[in-house]
Amino acid sequence: MGNLITAAGAFAFGADSSIHWSLFALALCGLALVIGSGCACNHYSDRHADKMMERTKKRPLVIGAISPVRALVFAAIIGIFGFSLLFWGVNPESALAAAVGWIVYVAIYGTLKYKTVYGTLIGSVAGATPPVVGYCAASGHFDIWALFLFFLLIVWQMPHFFAIAMYRHSDYAAAKIPVLPIVRGSKAAKVHMFSYVAVFALLAPIPFFAGRAGSVYLMVALALGTGWLLLSFSGSKRDDDAMWAKQMFRCSLVVISGLFGALAF
Repeated sequence: MGNLITAAGAFAFGADSSIHWSLFALALCGLALVIGSGCACNHYSDRHADKMMERTKKRPLVIGAISPVRALVFAAIIGIFGFSLLFWGVNPESALAAAVGWIVYVAIYGTLKYKTVYGTLIGSVAGATPPVVGYCAASGHFDIWALFLFFLLIVWQMPHFFAIAMYRHSDYAAAKIPVLPIVRGSKAAKVHMFSYVAVFALLAPIPFFAGRAGSVYLMVALALGTGWLLLSFSGSKRDDDAMWAKQMFRCSLVVISGLFGALAF
């Protein structure tokens, strides 16, 4: 759902003067199927580690509700259907962007997240493609603004996922996934999170100053960026890491939903 929110906002941002609603529906449906395919493949590749994590131990493949083979068949069917909708129903540019996200998520991130602390950064590349899909679906091309949305989402995702890793510390430790808060500690994670949030707060207003968004967007971007930045800074003075990380996680959802809602408006 979060991915579709960014894709929908980016579609509106990429539209010229009005939204082509049938194209909008095809783009979101195609993207949803591609994301579903990637998630099903992720369930397959993570099925052994998922047994060790409280958050994932009741997933379908872990409890045996679905066989691994059927999961892969399901992933293949909805993936092919999703890519077909994007390629023939929308445009090749949106399908290519979705393909990049799927490949990075399934083939690269799915393996490297168990081997390197930079797995989160690699995964953020996949998570940053949905708004590119939405933008390309509406505009029909990849340009500097598609690249801007891509980097904006990468910067947003890093503190978002570090927050999850902090308040789910025991889960990631049990599954032996080398995320930053575990490998380098919460203090280092807080510094990284604050740095990413600061960059996000600086990047978010750019569409206004470039003439691509109005004053409402600017006010929302400044308010959300400042609020998230202050919460991030407060982490350096707090010892309740799990509670603070949960607040950071929830705040990140409000930030990205509000920002792309304002972008669409």
